[in-house]
Amino acid sequence: MEFSDVLRRRRMVRNYTGDPIDPAVLERVARAALRAPSAGNSRALGVVLVTDPETKGGIARLAGEDIYVAAGFDPWISIAPAHIVISVSEKVYMDRYSEPDKLGPSGERIQWPVPFWWIDAGAAMMAVLLAAVNEGLAAGFLGVHSLPDLASLLDLPGDQQPIGVVTIGHPAPDRPSSSLKRPPKKENVVIHKDRWGSEDR
Repeated sequence: MEFSDVLRRRRMVRNYTGDPIDPAVLERVARAALRAPSAGNSRALGVVLVTDPETKGGIARLAGEDIYVAAGFDPWISIAPAHIVISVSEKVYMDRYSEPDKLGPSGERIQWPVPFWWIDAGAAMMAVLLAAVNEGLAAGFLGVHSLPDLASLLDLPGDQQPIGVVTIGHPAPDRPSSSLKRPPKKENVVIHKDRWGSEDR
């Protein structure tokens, strides 16, 4: 598939058919996360591919899927054929950026105005979303704020913080998010050239 088509087709899907997915395809989608940037080559990312129905059900319970369904939505978390959980270790970045080649001229450590670990984890999540579309599948993202105890459920190491779950499957008709009805702000639908406010539509 052409990259422009992958970008155009990507959307958050929250309903799936019961059609199975070839395990080799799931492996390729999950491995796409490992192609994301890694600041300082820290390699602090964690990827858990979940296909076990009991574990997927546990994730759905943590997310309060029953409340979601009671509101008229489809049970997209439990019925998705696969979940890909992305996590990252802040500690690994801190350790890496304490090494000599990452210290300042006077031996000082970086101040982290923007935490690189969250940037890299977000890039990994986007790589998975795009890889799913490229394989003819659909995907949706569920943020970790809705999933207390996810790390414990999956036995993640203590320093690995999950950012959320990407559900993967063959798309079925779903109820569009109410967020899509929100009109875009003018400044968010343009590219600014050189300075904010200098627009090229």
